[in-house]
Amino acid sequence: MSFQISSAFLIAAVMLAPASQAAPLRPATSGPSEPALFASKTEKNIEHKEAQLGRWVRSFRYRALASGVPAVTFDTAMRDVQYLEKVIELDRNQSEFTKTIWDYLDIAVATKRVTNGKKALHKWHNTLSKIEARYQVEKEIIVAVWGLESAYGKKRGGIAVISALATLAYDGRRGAFFEEQLITALQILNSGDTTVPHMVGSWAGAMGHTQFIPTSYRDYAVDFTGDGKRDIWSDNPSDALASTAAYLAEFGWTKGMPWGIEVRLPAGFNYGLAQRRIKKLPSDWYRAGVVSVTGKPISDYGRASVLLPAGAKGAAFLVFKNFEVLEHYNSADAYVIGVGHLADRIAGGSKIKTKWPRSDRALSFAERQEMQHRLTSAGFNTKGIDGKIGPLTIAAVRAFQRRAGLPADGYASLQLLKRLRR
Repeated sequence: MSFQISSAFLIAAVMLAPASQAAPLRPATSGPSEPALFASKTEKNIEHKEAQLGRWVRSFRYRALASGVPAVTFDTAMRDVQYLEKVIELDRNQSEFTKTIWDYLDIAVATKRVTNGKKALHKWHNTLSKIEARYQVEKEIIVAVWGLESAYGKKRGGIAVISALATLAYDGRRGAFFEEQLITALQILNSGDTTVPHMVGSWAGAMGHTQFIPTSYRDYAVDFTGDGKRDIWSDNPSDALASTAAYLAEFGWTKGMPWGIEVRLPAGFNYGLAQRRIKKLPSDWYRAGVVSVTGKPISDYGRASVLLPAGAKGAAFLVFKNFEVLEHYNSADAYVIGVGHLADRIAGGSKIKTKWPRSDRALSFAERQEMQHRLTSAGFNTKGIDGKIGPLTIAAVRAFQRRAGLPADGYASLQLLKRLRR
């Protein structure tokens, strides 16, 4: 699990996305001396940052020792700490466009990922069965988290976590958060669970097969193998997989309850009911005309909400309490649906049947800001122009849709933005 929840989605998205070439620093017509000059300036800047980081480390030492980190542990771990410029670039990178739910799922639940998930389930079946028996979390869900977080252990990250966290604590946007993670990482080293060379992970300090940040490791990691270490870094994924199960169990996972089920909505459905705060038993939804995509009623696993991740034109789901549990791992709807649907596919389930509105595209950051501005100007206050489609913006979208006589699904689409521009 990556740092906090929303950022875990970012890391998962980076892992899922295909690698792309970086844009050239200069046009191809630049003279041969310019790249050398640029490199020289870059090197000088890094040297300056290294010196500043060194001063920060000396100051940080007092705070770390005051938090209980032994001096010998601190000095050993921080002796070779480096300023990692690439980490800062990744931390500050704001993608202009986000992925649509269908683009994300095309990657998250690609045929190869499903096939590899079935292979991983078969290979580690005995261990996973024991983990499931102990923590009451289905093995397919555990494998699906593993698949999205590290491609079943193949992409665990190779960045020195101590250097990454030190860089982010000193020069990042959330210094206090990453300083806490760094202190916890030092405490983990002091416990003997791993060593500095083996403590590698993502650029944001997420570690192991299922990408735990240090504080989550501290609170939820388990020693499933019984060797005295909570080793989530080993090629043997047992401790990491059990730690993921323990984490989900801690937040209330209910075995036998679906995360969600694809449904078909009746003609004339009141889209104002498609809100997470509105929860009913499937039998109550059935009386309102909501059925599974096969047309059959859904068992009363518990209260559920209607979720429309792509608005009225895309797939609809009834989502249960286990959906909320997965949100503790990562709060993005796309991630939770990705984990849940991947688990279903690994278990032999079918693909999502409803077609997505693939002619649509995700809004850019500037377009999301524009939508918020236009909604607010039209009398539907989003309480801020931050480019984030959160509950307040969704509520404003619904209100505008109702006034315009549109399905009030709360979906911030390009078509809606064009309507606002009229």
